[in-house]
Amino acid sequence: MIRAGIIGATGYAGGELVRLLLGHKDVEIKWYGSRSYIEQEYASVYRNLFQIVDDVCRDDNMKELAEQVDVIFTATPQGFLASVLDEELLKKVKVVDLSADYRISDVSVYEQWYQIPHRSPQLIDQAVYGLCEINRDRIRKTRLVANPGCYPTCSILSIWPLLKEGLIDPDTIIIDAKSGTSGAGRGAKVQNLFCEVNENIKAYGVASHRHTPEIEEQLSRAAGRPVILNFTPHLVPMNRGILVTAYASLKEAAGPEGGGSLPSEAQLREVYERYYGKERFVRFLPAGICPETRWVEGSNYVDVNIAVDPRTKRVIMMGAMDNLVKGAAGQAVQNMNLLFGLPEEEGLMMPPLFP
Repeated sequence: MIRAGIIGATGYAGGELVRLLLGHKDVEIKWYGSRSYIEQEYASVYRNLFQIVDDVCRDDNMKELAEQVDVIFTATPQGFLASVLDEELLKKVKVVDLSADYRISDVSVYEQWYQIPHRSPQLIDQAVYGLCEINRDRIRKTRLVANPGCYPTCSILSIWPLLKEGLIDPDTIIIDAKSGTSGAGRGAKVQNLFCEVNENIKAYGVASHRHTPEIEEQLSRAAGRPVILNFTPHLVPMNRGILVTAYASLKEAAGPEGGGSLPSEAQLREVYERYYGKERFVRFLPAGICPETRWVEGSNYVDVNIAVDPRTKRVIMMGAMDNLVKGAAGQAVQNMNLLFGLPEEEGLMMPPLFP
């Protein structure tokens, strides 16, 4: 059995980690870490786990925890892990970090966007960006996984195949994204109160959202050159879910006499089938069907699809997923499975919830 500890087990992502790991046949949770509920019964915080979890919340002592477990999940605010992680801890335990501390390779970019100093920049090169569908071989060999953000996961998977194949112009990418309120975390915030969110939709973090450099860095890898894009998130009055609609101009293929033609939608679909046809958790939908959050809720699946607008010579790339599962806890479990040589889908094969 893999012994697991969770720091931040009483947040939304941490609570989802507990739910998923309880159903994993190869894992035993040994530590429910929570700075806010130390010594309180875990099931008193999440009563859905009454008579399922018989343990109390503990503190966030990483050194003590590393002596007792094989893997630590840190579902914590930005800056926590970077302030406590060192080489000695990584020699003892594998770490899957759900914060942004090791997602961005350039420490100056991290500090610019997150407005905090990075306390362990020497470890950034050891971290592997944990988007399994593009990095699984590297993830298997690391001890520190930077679990991707929710918006980046959905955005990158929606765009990656066409950008990697050079079929879209990187300079024209625009991402419009929408998320349920659980994406903002469990902490009390006035702007997330029921009366503030209900019957309303709003953009936020316009031209300044912290997930922007993360998306740009990974898509730059796909393009083979720097990518700068517009990313605008919106808050919608639902508990879970992310919907991404991304736009880009198609690139003309060079013709024998210098003229070019745009790739057809059928040709673009062949690319997605090649990239995702064998992926367990990325479902490329039939032509004409748009991804919807209700068909992925509670699951580790990402539904993607495309549509071509020949009038504007642009392609619309769409994705939907559950921000707490594939966008956080489910992807963290998927990464853990890779770290320990388990089947990637172990503990994650629950179908989406409906209604």
